[in-house]
Amino acid sequence: MRKPLVSFVSGLVLLATRLPAQTPPAQVDASQLSVDTASKTATFQLVAGQTKLNSGLNFNGFNDGKLTLTVPQNWNVVIQFTNKDPNLPHSAEIVDTTKPMPAGPADPTFAGAMTTKLANGLASGEADTFRFVANKPGSFLIFCAVPGHGLAGMWIRLKVSPTDKRPTLVTTTS
Repeated sequence: MRKPLVSFVSGLVLLATRLPAQTPPAQVDASQLSVDTASKTATFQLVAGQTKLNSGLNFNGFNDGKLTLTVPQNWNVVIQFTNKDPNLPHSAEIVDTTKPMPAGPADPTFAGAMTTKLANGLASGEADTFRFVANKPGSFLIFCAVPGHGLAGMWIRLKVSPTDKRPTLVTTTS
């Protein structure tokens, strides 16, 4: 009777040694958000493929909405996008939190709230900057519009708040 148990335990040990190491949870890098209260401008460094999490399908080391950028309503938002993923092209745009999630490019929620090459994406090392006024309160997605990337979890949250006085960048638990 002990032989099956030993084989089972040996199998678990073998399986554990073959599993890839889990990526540690990302930490919020406060330096990726700068705030100018005089001009009411939030500048966010949006980094595609910053880590290996989700096979590089992440923004700033987060996926599936686990990071939230909150900006006060009517503030200027500057998104400085860089693709650091060595394997895949990526893009970014601000979209509504519609169900189902778009499979690829959609109309941006705010005028100008998107990178160039939405469907094809920017290659590793490429960068783009886009600007918009956060004039509509609510919850939105910062979404990779390369077909399939957003559906695979490459999105974080943008909250436009009518009550907050200062932009914030925090992890999201729900």
